[in-house]
Amino acid sequence: MALDTLQTISARYSCRAFTDRMPGDADLRAIAHAGISAPSAMNQQPWHVIVLKNRQLMEELEEEGMKNLASQPDKSIYARIQSRGGKLYYNAPCMMLVLMREEALLDCGILTENIALAATSLGIDNLICGLAKFSFSGEKGADFKRRLHFPKGYDLSIAVLLGYAAKPGGKPHESEPQKITWIA
Repeated sequence: MALDTLQTISARYSCRAFTDRMPGDADLRAIAHAGISAPSAMNQQPWHVIVLKNRQLMEELEEEGMKNLASQPDKSIYARIQSRGGKLYYNAPCMMLVLMREEALLDCGILTENIALAATSLGIDNLICGLAKFSFSGEKGADFKRRLHFPKGYDLSIAVLLGYAAKPGGKPHESEPQKITWIA
């Protein structure tokens, strides 16, 4: 049973430990469709979504991403991922890669939020993963793009990890009401 919109927004959290249970294809189709239903500037829809369920390929992407993170001058992100178990994708069985044409960060951000909220409404845990870019930033990046059938002219914007929490009951972050200003 789907949650209503405001409950879904309040319930969504960033899952950082997944089981290997794969969401069903019908749910994944619904989530991807919710993503591409997002509004975009002048309705240009400058995106493409790849639903990745291939565990071996996800592990290769993760290995390359961790290698590229480790080579960064600032080791703080790498150290944080290592402190959380050393898994860039937290054992998620599935991810949706959000690709963009040119600079369409805002449009792809809206699409990404639609994916995350649709997943939450269906009881599927998720994590918006900006660090996925490190899987494509090294020497294997072009090969991964070829293997994942990136359309010509598209680059990775962000990824959303999808699955079921290894430890259910994750809590959303505390919102800060003082970040809202009212002017009458």
